[in-house]
Amino acid sequence: MTDGVLSAESVAGALARRRENGDKYVPGFGHRFHPIDPRAPRLMQLVDEAKGRGAVSGRFADIARLIESTLALQKGKLIPMNIDGATAVVYAELGFAPPLCRGLFVLSRSVGILAHTWEQMQQGGRNKGPLPRDATWTYRGKPSNPPPSEGSI
Repeated sequence: MTDGVLSAESVAGALARRRENGDKYVPGFGHRFHPIDPRAPRLMQLVDEAKGRGAVSGRFADIARLIESTLALQKGKLIPMNIDGATAVVYAELGFAPPLCRGLFVLSRSVGILAHTWEQMQQGGRNKGPLPRDATWTYRGKPSNPPPSEGSI
C-alpha cells in the first residue's frame, strides 16, 4: 500500500520485500495436494455476499485477490488462495485483531481434525491423519511388553 492506496505495484513491492527476507512462500496461497483448495472459493463467495449486504467492507478480500493476481503475474501461473488465506480474510473482515487470529486458526483446525477423526471412526476405516500413507512409519524395535502367549490368558 502506498499512502493508503492499494495497488498492484504496492503488492508487488511487498512480495519483493518478502523474497528479499528469504521467504519462499506467501502464507495463505497455494496447496500441497490440490491445484485449487476447494474450500477457499466458497468462503470468499460468502465474504462477497456479506459485502453485498453491507455487513463487511470487502477491503481484505480485495487485498487477498490482488495478492493472488500479482503472484500469478510474477510466477506465470495461478497460485490460488487456500483455506488459510480465505480464513484470514474472514477474520480481518469481521474485525478481529491479528493476534487473536492465530488462536482462532488453531481452534478451527482442532475442530476440523476432531470431525475428520470421528468420521473415519464411524466408517470403520483406519484413522489416517494428515500424512500420506507412504510418509508413515512402522516401529521395528523390541516390544516393551511381549504379547501374552496362547493359553496364558
